[in-house]
Amino acid sequence: MPQPTATAEQSTAVTESPTVTPYSFADKPQRVTDAADSFLTVAGRAEASFEQRGSEFIGYIAPVDSVDAAEAFIAAVREAHPDATHVVPAYRVPAGSPSADRPGSTMLREWADDDGEPGGSAGTPALNVLAQQDLEHVAVGVVRYYGGTNLGVGGLARAYSLAVKHAVSAAGVVEDVPHERFTATVDYDDSGTVRGILESAGVAFDADYDAEVRFSVRLPVTERDTLCERLQNATSGRVQLEPADTV
Repeated sequence: MPQPTATAEQSTAVTESPTVTPYSFADKPQRVTDAADSFLTVAGRAEASFEQRGSEFIGYIAPVDSVDAAEAFIAAVREAHPDATHVVPAYRVPAGSPSADRPGSTMLREWADDDGEPGGSAGTPALNVLAQQDLEHVAVGVVRYYGGTNLGVGGLARAYSLAVKHAVSAAGVVEDVPHERFTATVDYDDSGTVRGILESAGVAFDADYDAEVRFSVRLPVTERDTLCERLQNATSGRVQLEPADTV
């Protein structure tokens, strides 16, 4: 992989067009998403790379559950490329608590950063690809290794957009619904009953067997109440249920 060299793009006059106006993400209205609404996201983690006038661009993408998960994914990309010239992040994920007038809904947070590239040349184009394809619950990190030739704001915008488009194509797009996580903790004697119910419900879960058994469950938000009631009834209220993030 080529080693980065110092880039003078921020101090060099830009001659390429079109000019990209810096965008203030703090001013962008945040959309409310409902627990019953389906959405588009990527099918799994993927990456794609290409070279542009000597610079190498690598786009990483992943479905994520929350802002914390998105930031953890981006941190992992940075850790994997400590010598990269830039690592440009962007994500569209649910954030915050349900709104007061819509208890089953959460806000959709959209965020990106130029990571030292000229203002508006990297983060905005990366985020725009996600928004234009109506993708949610998704995070991207675009790595750039500077190749010695300045691309200009227009060239950078096209390159970062292309990196995200290639990553989306590599991952594939699927339709999903909002999910929620919770934990169910029981004594060992009740663990078989709880595991059987979770398996029959077809939900995703992990089990941690210790002095007690802790099941970490992920399921569609609209199925939560019914499943929790089944677990409570089957264990005569002995199961301890604790909510986690809506994802």
